[in-house]
Amino acid sequence: MKASQFFISTLKEAPAEAALASHKLMLRAGLIKANASGLYTWMPMGLRVLRKVENIVREEMNRAGAVELLMPVVQPAELWEESGRWEFYGKELLRLKDRHERDFCLGPTCEEVITDIVRKEITSYKQLPKNFYHINTKFRDEVRPRFGVMRAREFVMKDAYSFHADYESLVRDGYQPMYDAYCRIFNRLGLNYRPVAADTGSIGGTGSHEFQVLAESGEDVIAYSDTSDFAANVELAPTLRQQGERAPATETLTKVHTPDVKTIADLVAFLSVPVEKTLKSIVVEGEEEGELVLLLLRGDHEFNDIKAEKLTGVKSPLTMATPAAIQTGFGANGGSLGPVGFKGKVYADFAVEKLADIVIGANEDGYHYTGFNFGRDCPEPEFVDLRNVVEGDPSPDGKGCLKLARGIEVGHVFQLRDKYSQAMNAGFLDNNGKSQIMEMGCYGIGVTRIVAAAIEQNNDERGIIWTDAMAPFEVVVVPMNYKKSDAVREVADKLYAELLAKGVDVLLDDRDERAGVLLNDSELLGIPHRIVIGDRGLKKGVVEYAKRTDSEAQSVAVDAVVEKVAAGLQK
Repeated sequence: MKASQFFISTLKEAPAEAALASHKLMLRAGLIKANASGLYTWMPMGLRVLRKVENIVREEMNRAGAVELLMPVVQPAELWEESGRWEFYGKELLRLKDRHERDFCLGPTCEEVITDIVRKEITSYKQLPKNFYHINTKFRDEVRPRFGVMRAREFVMKDAYSFHADYESLVRDGYQPMYDAYCRIFNRLGLNYRPVAADTGSIGGTGSHEFQVLAESGEDVIAYSDTSDFAANVELAPTLRQQGERAPATETLTKVHTPDVKTIADLVAFLSVPVEKTLKSIVVEGEEEGELVLLLLRGDHEFNDIKAEKLTGVKSPLTMATPAAIQTGFGANGGSLGPVGFKGKVYADFAVEKLADIVIGANEDGYHYTGFNFGRDCPEPEFVDLRNVVEGDPSPDGKGCLKLARGIEVGHVFQLRDKYSQAMNAGFLDNNGKSQIMEMGCYGIGVTRIVAAAIEQNNDERGIIWTDAMAPFEVVVVPMNYKKSDAVREVADKLYAELLAKGVDVLLDDRDERAGVLLNDSELLGIPHRIVIGDRGLKKGVVEYAKRTDSEAQSVAVDAVVEKVAAGLQK
């Protein structure tokens, strides 16, 4: 492609609203243009990157035995009502009516549509297993779209759905092949990533893995072992029960006046106690009407609501108790709560089980207890896992300690089981002629998000750094004075033709721009390989060649540069 026939629209500065590196660079490089909040046009340069990602995803999905189809963006409400998600999904589901006043939505995902197709087409175990996928636009009405295409309202996703006669087939023929295919995809794209155990969230099911691209700007935190393959989202990573005996009590229970102390930080400062010797109290609604459940964890630890929601007797979805209910149940307001005298269910985190002489709320506004001890001052609670892991915790697999890293979720595989097939009656006849409900898996990749995540992971002060597999062009030929120098133009056209003949995806930047603009744009755009042609070098029979990651260019003979570049491409 010649630049004069293409469209390059770079900017010197990114708009002020861009915060992440990927958002800034995608706007500066002219990969995307904003239309409205969370809505973007993919410009020609950006679309080339997007299509290259799509092609790799498609190749690996086909290799794994999935069958491509294309489902609609606009989906009928009846299917979502049948699955129970029409109301449950919430305001992210953009609902609309057609001219006949029938309800529809813009699909954020396609479980309902594909299950409806399969229940009408597949009737026998002989037709199973089957895996369908498509790559299409999705829409989620994010309350606060941000970070460019990282969290946009409209985006491109590859979603696949597998159907099976039993759970063993789901794991063997669906989940594991998709897990392996995802690893191949991200390896081919050249991304530094980790598959991590994750919560199933609103999608549902019994097991899942996220694929996280490691980047300091990532919204997610993942925990991984320093000596084994264990990795999990911090929300799902379990903590272990501590070994050994609890230290004996050495202090008496003493009520202390703590005026205007509402937080753990206030408490630590007011009493000059270590934060590790304090407990914070979280009150949630129980399963029974009017029932309260008290959750206790160390003052310096972060509460994990996903773990808490799974506790027996806790209302699902997890619901924090109202101030009025807390006042009725404890006789005090938040900031002064504790287990002494509380008659309801109490759970305490594993990390506090061995503590003695603790500081805790006294269930009287403006007062706390010092010298509190479980068993002596209140009944022993049930000790459970209630917190997020922290760096240095023992790895749950017993091998090494945990480290934490930030990541960007770009893929997710789920064992859905029968969540949708049961609700929508997607059945089949088994080998005994009996009706059975299908087992399902679903597998998503954020294609547009991959582009942003790759930039977050690979950029410098000059711009984007693409891998060969993702770059809009593999090679850029930059001729100095292309319009004015016959010698430069002749060599540039010759090298361009030779690279095309070898199947290299090459851009000849024949724009009538200053040398600085051409060179800066090539770096901003992140094209992995660059050949610079100038009259001075041609007099010596050489051109300049550099990889985007090189600090300096090297002189290469004109007749040898095509072979050198072609040999260096990662095919």
